[in-house]
Amino acid sequence: MTIPSRPSDSASAFPDAAGEPAPRKIIHVDMDAFYASVEQRDDPGLRGRPVAVGGSRQRGVVAAASYEARRFGVRSAMSSMAAVRRCPDLVFVPPRFEVYKAVSRQIRAAFAEHTALIEPLSLDEAYLDVTEAAASGSATLIARAIRARILRDTGLTASAGVSYNKFLAKLASDHRKPDGLTVIPPGQGAAFVAGLDIGRFHGIGPVTAARMKGLGILTGADLRARPAEELDALFGKSGRYYYWAARGVDHRPVRPDRVRKSSGSEHTFSEDLTTEADLVAGLAPAVDAVWRHCESTGVLGRTVTLKVKYADFRQITRSRTGAAPVASRDALDAVGRDLLRGVMPLRAGVRLLGLALSGFDGATGGADERQMALPL
Repeated sequence: MTIPSRPSDSASAFPDAAGEPAPRKIIHVDMDAFYASVEQRDDPGLRGRPVAVGGSRQRGVVAAASYEARRFGVRSAMSSMAAVRRCPDLVFVPPRFEVYKAVSRQIRAAFAEHTALIEPLSLDEAYLDVTEAAASGSATLIARAIRARILRDTGLTASAGVSYNKFLAKLASDHRKPDGLTVIPPGQGAAFVAGLDIGRFHGIGPVTAARMKGLGILTGADLRARPAEELDALFGKSGRYYYWAARGVDHRPVRPDRVRKSSGSEHTFSEDLTTEADLVAGLAPAVDAVWRHCESTGVLGRTVTLKVKYADFRQITRSRTGAAPVASRDALDAVGRDLLRGVMPLRAGVRLLGLALSGFDGATGGADERQMALPL
């Protein structure tokens, strides 16, 4: 039986009867408050102050927040007004994506010094397979070298996680942020996961975490105690992902040549959006994220899909397919706005907005592989 995965980039992400996995050493690198840290680096007057990138004090949505702002509860995708209520001294700065992309190229160069097996997740985050590079050395030392070069070249800090699969490496990189390095050695994945709050699992969002806690599933250990059949019944095909994640098992390969069949981004808002102007502002970060993917890959799509989740959790989608690929960020934004107008007037407040672009010419997936633990 093939076990479905979540996040879904391989039908064989988790065990089946296909045989023994091949060994891997994986690093996950994630920059610390990337956009906000770049702004603080370039403007000394912002250092040590709570900073929000994007939006304004009157309108819009926070795209990124500095750690000083996060201490007040300011988070990305939060409305500007809600952010100001939590942090009256919050400083808003406009995003500078060309600068962020330039810094991202410096970060990618630091990765490429050690391996060609790099799977970027965004401008500031990537998985690296350093199995071959670390064959006669240490993946941990490679992670330290990468972080040191990033700091030297960009003046910015990065956190890294080192482990024997992608799921654990990502958990590890988030464990001691900012400027942290965490290693989860072979044989210790299940123990590491057992003590985690369920909300810290990659692939378990706030709504699912709240539902799990209502069922008495508070930690990884609680999740591990539930039979696979029970999790399947409660969470559908995601249940089997939760079953294996609670055991620290993940067989997804790092895919440096993977071309996504779609690119999407969505944001849940701390306060429901109720006007068309708020919806347009709330959709902007998703438009930016999708277009950044198009720019970084050079791949364009023809189908734009809008996702709307209302305050009562009812969800709808609206799509439009053009004769030619969407050719610019402004064109993508225009289609998104037009789709938004199609859901007006609102039946209820909106708690989540998402946008996706698909219909990429020549999109393909990568080959499935297997893994097992190696000393780190």
